[in-house]
Amino acid sequence: MPEAGNKKRIAIFGSTGSIGTQALDVIRLHADMLEVEILTAFTNDDLLIAQALEFIPNAVVIGDEKKYEKVKAALSGKNIKVFCGETALEEVAEFDTYDIMLAAIVGFAGLMPTIKAIKKGKVIALANKETLVVAGDIVMQMALEYKAPIIPVDSEHSAIFQCLVGEARNPIEKIILTASGGPFLGKKPNFLVNVKRSHALQHPNWSMGAKISIDSATLMNKGLEMIEAKWLFNLQPSQIEIVIHRESIIHSMVQFEDGSIKAQMGLPDMKLPIQYALGFPKRIKNDFPRLDFKKYPTFNFEAPDVKTFRNLAIATEALHMGGNAGCVLNAANEIAVWAFLNNLIGFLDITAVIEKAMASVQFIKQPTLQEYLDSDAEARNFAASLIKI
Repeated sequence: MPEAGNKKRIAIFGSTGSIGTQALDVIRLHADMLEVEILTAFTNDDLLIAQALEFIPNAVVIGDEKKYEKVKAALSGKNIKVFCGETALEEVAEFDTYDIMLAAIVGFAGLMPTIKAIKKGKVIALANKETLVVAGDIVMQMALEYKAPIIPVDSEHSAIFQCLVGEARNPIEKIILTASGGPFLGKKPNFLVNVKRSHALQHPNWSMGAKISIDSATLMNKGLEMIEAKWLFNLQPSQIEIVIHRESIIHSMVQFEDGSIKAQMGLPDMKLPIQYALGFPKRIKNDFPRLDFKKYPTFNFEAPDVKTFRNLAIATEALHMGGNAGCVLNAANEIAVWAFLNNLIGFLDITAVIEKAMASVQFIKQPTLQEYLDSDAEARNFAASLIKI
């Protein structure tokens, strides 16, 4: 970490997505404390160029090699190194010139750059839950070995992390992950069968990218968060509970062995957990909107409907299975969500694709990293063959 008085240098992997753009909002507000060292994007070259021209990072990476020349030309004369391709993401992750990686690449694609950063002992502000869903045992063991702190950015895991500060000697009885229930809370399959892309993207409380919005609508997002929480906080599956809390004010809770419960609350705004992770251990003053309890006279809680939203039930099964089950779950889900977003399958077909992949891809109890990569590829190919893409 930088010495006192120096700015923290931030590498944003996935700078053009929802988390990345909000992180840049935070850095803009706190330019006296934070500066941009690396920006990466996969396809959104125009926004990447605009970001680079504003923040003048040391390096940028455009994943899509066809867009390299355009990015390089736009940034010529600006003393910014320009790289392209997926291997460049891993190489830049190994740079010594930054302090914190904000891991905000969506999906499996974020795994290998994050592993490279961990091996360099970097602080990881983890917004990419799939990294732990896919290979949580290996990633957390590496973080321990290379002394790389992992600070969660997901609002739920940030809430738990915040509740645990100062509680190192007090064992957790359970954690309670809250879920808004998404745009289809209370709906039944006869309604969901006709759901269109535009409906599923309309989250009631949060502004998020397309993939996570669909995951929230199917409750898969909460399933992935359970698996992430298991690894982040070293929990047994029996210690993780899901509660629907439609107001999205309580971001999650921790219950200790004496029965006492700590909750972290705030308005649903991802800039809060992003800022917390980048500023940790210091809370940075801001002028974000404040929660007015008088506007929320009641909080509602209910059990999730796992019969209708079967993705959560499948994810719970993967949580209990361990091994490569989470990896297969995630890979099939990524393909199915992509297909739904491209109007190739229906909303309920997402679950059917995942179920078939889980039943078909070989289960491995203690996979190596290569076996995780192979399982991911096999599950993707299987899911794609079902959809005929």
